[in-house]
Amino acid sequence: MKRIALPLCLALTSCGKKPAGQAVYGPNCGICHHGGSGMPGETPPLIGRLDVIAQTPEGRHYLATVLLNGLRGRFDTQGYRYDYSMPAYRDRLSDQQIADVLNWLIVRGQSKPTSALTAAEVASVRAQPGDPATSYQERQILNQKHPLP
Repeated sequence: MKRIALPLCLALTSCGKKPAGQAVYGPNCGICHHGGSGMPGETPPLIGRLDVIAQTPEGRHYLATVLLNGLRGRFDTQGYRYDYSMPAYRDRLSDQQIADVLNWLIVRGQSKPTSALTAAEVASVRAQPGDPATSYQERQILNQKHPLP
């Protein structure tokens, strides 16, 4: 019988399955947004913001819009200015994958829990045409109604 080295054994036992949202986030969003903290002035943070935005129906719609259609435009958040361009994931991720990513980010925030976004909510947004400029316009309107963090 072969013996397994202790470090290898410990490494194997500490490997757990990632939550669905985290597994999708890593190769799609994590490249730019890192673990959700972003890079000041370059890529906006997500953690501590999406949970607040998701508190309203308009905010939930906006979050799905951004993932589906991308985002392009200039905005300020947390003391930094971003002249930002994010790609669309409409043709790359399913409604469930988008809901999973958003929910994984939302639960990592500090605000009170909100109900999970559903694949049906994302599908409803997907049924509407959109592009990065449309997402930016929606952001401007939402920010006037509910100031975005």
